[in-house]
Amino acid sequence: MAGAGEAIVEMLGVAGVRRFYTVPGESFLEVLDAAERHPDVRLISTRHESGASFMAEAEARLTGVPAVAMATRGVGASNLAIGVHTARQDSTPMVVLLGQVERGHLGREAFQEVDLAGFYGPLTKWSATVHEAGRLEELLARALRVAVSGRPGPVMLALPADVLGEEVAFSAGGEGARGFGVARPAPPAQEVRRAARLLGAARRPVVIAGELSGEARGELVALAERYDAGVYTAFRRQDRFPNGHANYLGHLGLGTPPPVLRALEGADVVLCAGCRLDEATTQGYALPRRDQALILIHPEPEGVPFRAEVAMAAGVREALAGLLELAPRRAPERGWEEARRAYLESCGVPPSRARGGGVDPARAVAALREAVPEDAVVANDAGNFSLFLHRHWSYDCPRTQLAPANGAMGYGVPAAIAAGLVLPAERCVVAVCGDGGFLMTGQELESAVRYGVSVAVVVFRNGLHGTIAMHQLKALGRTAGVEIGEVDLAAYARSLGAAGYAVREEGELKDAFREALCAGRPALVDVLVDPEIITPEARLQEL
Repeated sequence: MAGAGEAIVEMLGVAGVRRFYTVPGESFLEVLDAAERHPDVRLISTRHESGASFMAEAEARLTGVPAVAMATRGVGASNLAIGVHTARQDSTPMVVLLGQVERGHLGREAFQEVDLAGFYGPLTKWSATVHEAGRLEELLARALRVAVSGRPGPVMLALPADVLGEEVAFSAGGEGARGFGVARPAPPAQEVRRAARLLGAARRPVVIAGELSGEARGELVALAERYDAGVYTAFRRQDRFPNGHANYLGHLGLGTPPPVLRALEGADVVLCAGCRLDEATTQGYALPRRDQALILIHPEPEGVPFRAEVAMAAGVREALAGLLELAPRRAPERGWEEARRAYLESCGVPPSRARGGGVDPARAVAALREAVPEDAVVANDAGNFSLFLHRHWSYDCPRTQLAPANGAMGYGVPAAIAAGLVLPAERCVVAVCGDGGFLMTGQELESAVRYGVSVAVVVFRNGLHGTIAMHQLKALGRTAGVEIGEVDLAAYARSLGAAGYAVREEGELKDAFREALCAGRPALVDVLVDPEIITPEARLQEL
């Protein structure tokens, strides 16, 4: 017998969970206490629940093993929700534990009460309230299984405070402790043969590598070479295929240059490998077109909003392995040189467009790329500044990009901290943010200092919510509510115990990045960028 809180932590720890991210609350005291005392897990206390959920999402994305995000009742659960939505749209496994009011108070709008299962239903793959301590093992085992099976995603268990006070019998080596090595199904042989025939007969086949293709990187490269297929990466999944490969044709996201899209537009067969074909990747659901044969590999193809010629409900690695067995002995030569050249020209760093009001963001990205190792992990926030990062950064090592497909601002700093906690100390981890996103969760630098995580944070500060300003000017010809005040971000970082540096001219970038990366503690570089340079192609007032 053990207390319910202790049983929860023990079962999750045996299953492989290593970190519980949270802002502590009074409704799940027993879980907090058990996590703090457990020898194999670590309790990470953050400054805000959004930081906790972003950290849990980033850890699971890097490791494939769910981390736990915890919060209290309605108020904490509301703050936590943004990172849970990120995990849902990014197909990232996560276990969410929420404290809840006592069972006898449910339905009375008690202090901070919300129907948590109803609230989290649309955000998760599965959510439930534990009404009986005796069912904890059953429900926790189900939560773990659902989180990692099929298309991975977040799950939630609401824990009434009086349930956590009870004692339960559980088996530490039972169903809840089986771990996260999920066997993905192999596709039916006839579907593999149909797909192989389509690829083999195609004139211009292309591949879109999506969020679930990370474990199949070797198979993706081999397939591209054996079938001589061009390869695109899905929105914010640029590390799924080596960008330096001759068959790599670019990143499908916001603002993809028209020349880069031409090879996809001209394809007769499109192989989608583990991608849900989201709005940004498909350029507003316009590509692939209905006259292009779509081969879909996804564990839950019924959730992908495109008609497929062949839809394989299978693991990406397993399906690609089958296609490789049927690949031509001699690769056809389809000639991707022109498409490859269009990609390379699009991501080349141009001369500075700054006109005396700060640094050109493209030049800042180029200087940062030169300053960090090839295998540096980059956690980028959401905002127009990220267009420059996506355009000018080359990802040639796996698991080096952390970026929210749902466009959640505030992701960058917490994600980088999680990467610093998970990865060996010698790995370089950088967060790249705009000032809008940084000011939402930048206080997590205090968490980085407290836990000794030496991340570097680079803030592209232009004094406005640039994405919204761009949309307003395009649609209305004027802006509203987008200004951000003058903040000394370097001093703010120093006040939290981190190192802080300020850059006002391009010539200062190299020294500032070098000092931040060698600081031996969390560090921030505040880069004042020209607010007029709103995209790689446009200036703000031209809109």
